[in-house]
Amino acid sequence: MTPSEFAAAANVSRETMDRLLAMDRVLIDWSERHNLIARSTIKDRWHRHYLDSAQVAPLLPEGVKSIVDMGAGAGFPGLVLAAMLAPKNVALTLIESTGKKAAFLTAASEAMGLSNLKVIPARIEAVKLVSPPDVIVARALARLDKLLGLGAGIQGQSTRYFLHKGQDVEDELTGATKSWHMEVIRHKSRTNPDGVILEIGNLARAQKQ
Repeated sequence: MTPSEFAAAANVSRETMDRLLAMDRVLIDWSERHNLIARSTIKDRWHRHYLDSAQVAPLLPEGVKSIVDMGAGAGFPGLVLAAMLAPKNVALTLIESTGKKAAFLTAASEAMGLSNLKVIPARIEAVKLVSPPDVIVARALARLDKLLGLGAGIQGQSTRYFLHKGQDVEDELTGATKSWHMEVIRHKSRTNPDGVILEIGNLARAQKQ
């Protein structure tokens, strides 16, 4: 997939595409020195990483004002969503504990000219937010039960999750429901035939019997 094919598939504006191309230049530069994404996926990154991230944007609830990306890594989906949602003034907070990746996120956001983004270089468990986010996202970070445990420390009562999951999603859901009560919506992935975007709401810890 080329950048122009991505722009058409994701239906992004020229301004948003300019920001994503700026991100991509920093990504490729840093990837020569640091393992930000698997080298085997660099050639197909506009499909494997950019479109995979961008597909979350149209799923988000109306009126979202704040999003947290847990374990933001190379900026997927956090930086991509920040670029797409900048015209709506949606605030993005990217949490990343690995120093080099957090430095990349800061460098990329500066190159993109984003003012709606904050990078927190810390472990998720140590983060204290001023107010809970409307949405929490995560991609390729951990199994569902662990993800929900991490998110529970920063979520609010109405926070919704949008989580990239692969072919083991049903096993992960089965395991997670032993510890959590939740409302689950499955959105079929546009980039992975075995994948879904799990939308989770009304999350509460299950009472131990």
